[in-house]
Amino acid sequence: MDFELSKEQQDISKAAKEFAEGEFRDIARDCDLNEEYPESLIKKGGELGFIGVFIDEAYGGAGLGFLEHALIMEEFWKVDPGLGQQLCSVTFGSEVFLLFGSENQKKKYLPPLARGKAIMGFAITEPDAGSDTASASTSAVEKGGEYVINGNKVMIGNGSVSDFMLVFCLTDPEEKSRSDRHSILVVETDRPGYDADKMHGKMGIRASDTANIFFTDLKVPKENLVGERRKGFYQLMQFFDRSRAYVAAHGVGLAQGALDLAIQHVRTREQFGQKIASFQATQFKIAEMATKVELARTLTHKACSLLDHGRGNSNTTAMAKLFSGRTAVEVVDEALQLHGGYGYFNDQDVERFYRAAKVLEIYEGAKEIEKMIIGRNVLGRF
Repeated sequence: MDFELSKEQQDISKAAKEFAEGEFRDIARDCDLNEEYPESLIKKGGELGFIGVFIDEAYGGAGLGFLEHALIMEEFWKVDPGLGQQLCSVTFGSEVFLLFGSENQKKKYLPPLARGKAIMGFAITEPDAGSDTASASTSAVEKGGEYVINGNKVMIGNGSVSDFMLVFCLTDPEEKSRSDRHSILVVETDRPGYDADKMHGKMGIRASDTANIFFTDLKVPKENLVGERRKGFYQLMQFFDRSRAYVAAHGVGLAQGALDLAIQHVRTREQFGQKIASFQATQFKIAEMATKVELARTLTHKACSLLDHGRGNSNTTAMAKLFSGRTAVEVVDEALQLHGGYGYFNDQDVERFYRAAKVLEIYEGAKEIEKMIIGRNVLGRF
């Protein structure tokens, strides 16, 4: 068992760190305040090969693995969660194309994503269907050679900036099993009937785009069906087994970034005539924080490595996401505490990290869902 990264993986991490430090650092606070990101950032990320590295070379990607993707996202989130999220989300849902898409769909949609020339998203959540995805009611009715989509999706990443969107739709409401009622369709956002309303006032990751989406008699051809009809729920679960692994990497990155900020602060800040770092209480806090980050990183790397070797499973992925999200929240809380009153103001980066952390316990499966998955896998049938 080897816990060391390969030379190539180390080089990828180093390059991602240099990119994030050079491109994020000076603009992060303004992007957070203004709830925006520069479009040039996506183009640069694509040109340098940081977007969709897990996409096969045949479709314009680097043909690497989820571990390499996680390493990049960790470095991005370490510098700024909001911009890190936006760079990560460019290809959000592309795994569904890789797993279930037709050859034509892969050739059409994946290359522009990998080059940073297109943005996609995955519309899943609805006003009355969050964790209970099987209750999604956005409908896609087959009429002739088309599907007609009607409904509303909420809190969708890239909803107002994407070029195309995967949509989790109710296609077969008459099916007895709730798991057999849905399908996944790809929707080009320039089609009549697509309307997006950008959301404002997010607590954290404010630089990234989030929108409510409305479908009104939107028509797509039958070939826009991804994979098999009525298999959407099963496809979605397999997607989550992948997306949750690199969301875990987001947690690792945020926690490491917060730890780095805390270390920098306690080494320079003086109280009672001494550096704060010299106090045993401070050293104990830093020790606990560093240990949690390293544990989260190890579990996350294991989850991604298993996926890359074809042995990924929902249990390890759920554990990685649950623990990394909790670690991010706990570590950044201690980091802000070590900053004292200074950390409470937005001229300190730790304040932005603090606001961003909580989403890691909510999206891509709330922490309660992860616990349910782990509990069922550990207990088995009874």
